[in-house]
Amino acid sequence: MDPVIVVGAGPVGLALALALARHEVPTVVLDEGTGLCPEGPRSVVLGSDTTALLTRLGYARAASDAARWDSFAVWRRRQEVLRVDLTRTPALHLPQHRLQRGLRDALTATPLVQLAPLSRVVELEQDRDGVSVRTRNPQDGTETWWRGSHLVGCDGARSAVRKLLRIRFPGRPAVDRHAVATVRVDLPFAGEARLHREPPWRGDREASARPLPDGLWRLDWRLPPGRPAPTEPVDPHATWPGIVTGDTLLARVKATLTGWCGELPRYDLLAAADHTAQQRLAARFRSGRCFLAGDAAHLHGALGMQNLADGLRDADNLAWRLALAWHLPPHAGGPQPGGALLDGYESERRGAVGARLRAVDQTMPLLRPLRGWQQTRRSLLSGSFRKHAPLLADGQLGSGRFGGAPAYPAAPSGVPGRVPVQRNAGRGTTLSELLPATAPGVLVPDLPVLAMDGAADRLHARLGGTFLLLLVAPGTAVWSAQHWLGAGLMPRLAEVAAALPVPAEVLVTEDYPGAAPHTVLLIRPDGHLVGTTQGCHAEGLLALADDARGGPAPLPGTPEPAA
Repeated sequence: MDPVIVVGAGPVGLALALALARHEVPTVVLDEGTGLCPEGPRSVVLGSDTTALLTRLGYARAASDAARWDSFAVWRRRQEVLRVDLTRTPALHLPQHRLQRGLRDALTATPLVQLAPLSRVVELEQDRDGVSVRTRNPQDGTETWWRGSHLVGCDGARSAVRKLLRIRFPGRPAVDRHAVATVRVDLPFAGEARLHREPPWRGDREASARPLPDGLWRLDWRLPPGRPAPTEPVDPHATWPGIVTGDTLLARVKATLTGWCGELPRYDLLAAADHTAQQRLAARFRSGRCFLAGDAAHLHGALGMQNLADGLRDADNLAWRLALAWHLPPHAGGPQPGGALLDGYESERRGAVGARLRAVDQTMPLLRPLRGWQQTRRSLLSGSFRKHAPLLADGQLGSGRFGGAPAYPAAPSGVPGRVPVQRNAGRGTTLSELLPATAPGVLVPDLPVLAMDGAADRLHARLGGTFLLLLVAPGTAVWSAQHWLGAGLMPRLAEVAAALPVPAEVLVTEDYPGAAPHTVLLIRPDGHLVGTTQGCHAEGLLALADDARGGPAPLPGTPEPAA
């Protein structure tokens, strides 16, 4: 079987290749560049789900490479209007070059991934059996043909794969514009991320400071509108000449640091860029055997949203689907093996990202900085800035509807992952947080579990490989594993797991939120719940497994039906 071709060696492409390797699927990663990861101001805020994903992919030092925030504060003028305590659930802020280097280091541990630098995709063809790609070396012009079973374009906002597939990429080209800088400095609010709306110093409408490792800070300034928007998708961190010159950037740095510190502290300016926040969503995430993920499929960065975090979720969602389809016998499902299974990637991920974009469109008018009568009028009609400040925290912290882990089933409104923007109080919540932990499609909580050999582990650490059958069995932690492994439901559950049409591992937990004793939960490799049965209901679990893989289909190693 031909390997899967991944186009793009950024964090999303590397994460997808590592995830496929866990499923014993070989990949070829086509990298237009040389493989170097230069330092820059780009960064990502990681949630608990994306941190766990990076850890199980082999980037075990992700948490230690990141800065931990103890709190997040929103200020307006000279007054603090919101403070979020993060001491129990700290946000992790990771420079993108560290993330990329960590994933590249993890690739060295697997022989299933081949990195091909200086390989620019110039032609793409697909047929009944696979995908053919022609690449050109940008340095010497030599060309190479590659053959793969499937292809995933993770090649950024200007994706060559998306253009070759003729997939439209509509949206809003310039929702927000920011100047970004990485500065080494001591600020008086160490460990705290801060967003300052209408700060008391002149010249800025909004400034933010977010701690990075090693005494560094990422500073952002929201720029005024007025420059013509680009007609084509741009690199979200490409520099637009004329927006921020060296003199104006230094003036912003000095004014901002002086405003926060009372006087200008010693500082080192290490990197700077102009950031254009766009809102774009590809018309399709799948075309035959080809897929889009990450910046190639969607762009959203307004209100501090984390497009890279959603790109990592793309990789997690697609990897197990491609692995099941890749291990199917040739043509077991017709011209496109695993068709319904692979279609689920587009419906789930495009629906989840689309819901985020709609939430931003609904929320942006409430959060745009206004002055004078406009601000008074908005306060009268929709509430004060203090009321809506928690929404700003959602984007900056990668939480709630703007950044938290989605739930994939349709909400009551019929829109996947959609949650009304208005709420009474508290920070924003995702559908996963609003639905009970036993609702199909939610991300399962991280719980202590026991494996069949009696080994103790965490539930999220077991994700990324097989499906999981989780039995809720109170008292198992009290007794030695040898007393309960061969008793009760365990022998029957092991038999059912072996007979399922997907690879599955049996785990046991003392307690699961909202689940009665002897409940069995079927969990996908990406951590989303397929469904539950009461007791070891073989037919019910078989039906759930068939539903997760897109319907009944021949298993690997089974002969094709006679014509």
